[in-house]
Amino acid sequence: MRHNIRILLADDHAVVRQGFKLILASQPDMEIVGEAGNGREAVEQAEKLQPDVVVMDVAMPELNGIEATRRIATVAPRARVLALSMHKDSVYVREILRAGARGYLLKDAIDSDLLAAVRAVARGDGYLSPAVSEAVLSDYRKHVTDPLDLLSSREREVLQMIAEGKTNKEIAVTLNLSVYTVDAHRGRIMEKLNLHSAGELVRFAVRKGLID
Repeated sequence: MRHNIRILLADDHAVVRQGFKLILASQPDMEIVGEAGNGREAVEQAEKLQPDVVVMDVAMPELNGIEATRRIATVAPRARVLALSMHKDSVYVREILRAGARGYLLKDAIDSDLLAAVRAVARGDGYLSPAVSEAVLSDYRKHVTDPLDLLSSREREVLQMIAEGKTNKEIAVTLNLSVYTVDAHRGRIMEKLNLHSAGELVRFAVRKGLID
C-alpha cells in the first residue's frame, strides 16, 4: 500500500495557494499537509510536518525560497523541494537548484505539468519546465568549470571510496546503502564525469586530490 504524497505549499499569495490546493488535493495520491505564507514559515512547517514535497515560491517575503530551500535541506532532509517562479531567467533557476531544489516549474504552467512535477520530485527525479530547460542547459555549460561540481556530496563520497579501491559491497556497508544504490551512484558518477573505466576514475580522483 503506497502512502500519499504529503505536500507543503509555500507561497505568499493566498489565492495562488488556494489554486494549487484545488489542483493537488483533487488527486487520489496527494494530500496537502500544510501551508506557509513566507520562507521562514515554510522552514518551520517543513521541520514540524516532514512532508515528502515542498512546493516553494522562489520570491517570498522575510526569507526567500532559495534560502528557505537551503534550510529545509537541513531540518527536513527527506523533503524534496519543487520551486515555483514567474521567471525563466537562468540565474533564478541556477541558484535554487544549487540550494537543493529538485525541480523548477514556471507559475504559468498548466495543471498537468504541476502534477507531473510533484510526482517526479516525490519519486526523487528532477523536473524542469520545458521553457527553462534550454536556459538552464546553456547556463550550466557556461558555469561548470570543475567537473567535481557536477557531483552531489553523496556521489563525491562514493567516488572517493571507489578510488580507494573499495568494492560496491564494502561501500554499501559503510554508507548503509544497498549495493544497487551504490552501483547506480557509480554509473551516474561515470556519466557525469565522462569516464569509462575504474582506472580512469582512480586517475581522476588522484588528479583532484581526493586520494594520494
